[in-house]
Amino acid sequence: MWKSIGILATNGGDIGDYEGIHLSKHASLPIIAINTTAGTASEVTINYVITDEERHIKMVMVDKNCLVQIAVNDPKLMLGKPPALTAATGMDALTHAIETYVTKGAFGWSDALALEAIKLISQSLEKAVVDGQDLEARSKMAWGQFIAGQAFSNAGLGYVHSMAHQLGGMYDLPHGVANAILLPHVEQFNIPACAHKLKKVARAMGVGVLEMSDTQGANAAIEAIKALSKSVGIPSGLRELGVKEEDFEEMAKNALADVCTGGNPREVTLEDTIAIYKAAM
Repeated sequence: MWKSIGILATNGGDIGDYEGIHLSKHASLPIIAINTTAGTASEVTINYVITDEERHIKMVMVDKNCLVQIAVNDPKLMLGKPPALTAATGMDALTHAIETYVTKGAFGWSDALALEAIKLISQSLEKAVVDGQDLEARSKMAWGQFIAGQAFSNAGLGYVHSMAHQLGGMYDLPHGVANAILLPHVEQFNIPACAHKLKKVARAMGVGVLEMSDTQGANAAIEAIKALSKSVGIPSGLRELGVKEEDFEEMAKNALADVCTGGNPREVTLEDTIAIYKAAM
């Protein structure tokens, strides 16, 4: 919300005018962003998202003019946050790191940041959920989400976010929970395009993959993602959250039009999208 206010203050118009990529002409008002959760990394990215309640979608703005001037990530401000909030925001950060690692736009620098973020989040998220006062775990989460944000702000994301945006727009579901449920299913779909990179995701999550083929390693990554989600209390499927199959086609059409879709490592169709939503139920 604060990024949109900054952009409107210097550019005018309606916030819907800026849905898309780099559509504003003037830099936002100066912003100092003080983080209190470890998840979105909005304090370091060129992205912001606004819900359009009439169209039941989340509008994604990718805009260099919304960058903040000062970002503050103090893990002491994150101490004591509720377990469910910690889990949801943490899985959002993990999704950022994994998606930007396998995205079409990935490159050496973003890969290095993404793998380190995956490692830090995998090591610390469950600890932060179990003990909200664990300063070491909170510190690792703060750093992990920050560098994941740097990575995806430069390399892009993928279809997990495209599909999760529709769940948020249609049902007002927590973004991190939607990402967490969809992540293993989208990456299962992506295996033919990026098995070798998903194997490295598994290694970053602490899985021994030395004797595995790329496909075996990729499947191990998916199982590790599911295990972490379960350990922090993420619902096992969309049905638990009241999602209805009758909405799949509309959400799938909107997902295909989402700004994140172009970064997915494997081309996706309407039918593919509906099948992924069904698998995630």
